[in-house]
Amino acid sequence: MEDFFTQFRNLSAQTPDKILVNVVDILLVAYLIYRMLMLVRGTQFLKIILGVSTFLFVYWLSGYLGMYTLHWVLDKGVYLGPTALVILFFPELRAAIEGFVPHTSFLQRLVVSKVEERAEARTVEAIVAAVAELAGDRVGALIVIEKLAVLDEYAGNGVLLNARVSAALLQSIFFENNPLHDGAVIIRGDLILSAACRLPLSDSRTLDTHVHMRHRAAVGISEVYDSLSIIVSEERGTISIASEGVLTRLSSHNELRTILNRELRNIEEGAQPERLPHIRRKRARPAE
Repeated sequence: MEDFFTQFRNLSAQTPDKILVNVVDILLVAYLIYRMLMLVRGTQFLKIILGVSTFLFVYWLSGYLGMYTLHWVLDKGVYLGPTALVILFFPELRAAIEGFVPHTSFLQRLVVSKVEERAEARTVEAIVAAVAELAGDRVGALIVIEKLAVLDEYAGNGVLLNARVSAALLQSIFFENNPLHDGAVIIRGDLILSAACRLPLSDSRTLDTHVHMRHRAAVGISEVYDSLSIIVSEERGTISIASEGVLTRLSSHNELRTILNRELRNIEEGAQPERLPHIRRKRARPAE
């Protein structure tokens, strides 16, 4: 504590240019910490930190208890740890380096937090209506909704739209003859950010062997990023969601509405969200 006050008193004796250098130094460190927080936000970083902490605890405990063989094995793993972390976080590290030249101002990203963004009731109803129609017609679809994660990397490999979410637009995107139907739609807030996006596939062995690429892509993106994926099966006409690496089949589009209101609008099941009329389109009658 005395050293802290000694250093603090020494600041008053420094020249103005030295004080300016120290201020810039502090601001740069603060910005680096901010970028690191943005790097791990919405990812599985906390789980990895827990795993690393457990590894270090067992490493210390084995040495303390005299388990020399186990300690020797873990000691070899310590040298490989930094390399393994770089491999695990390679996509995030690349995105972070690219993010040092942000598309929006630093102050705007600092003040406006995605946690505070809430999708409108109209957006939720538009998604539910589109998914219900697609499931009824057995048209395959994959919709990924950002939560805390920022999916710019995957939105960039598709076709950028930046269009307001609507049921008609979502249905037209996944129409079989539309060139954008093969891939995922990424939604941010109330906007369809991009379509025809390629997502990482899950290698989880817990998934059913009959699960196809669309479902594996939905689970794959949710394993790495904090997002919610909606899948419509073109074979069965079923609706499923993927979150935190878990694939769940829903009973109906009403259950989807409940989940979206809870996850995107922070409305619990007991509350009564705003409901918009769902107008089902008329089907053409066969010619007599």
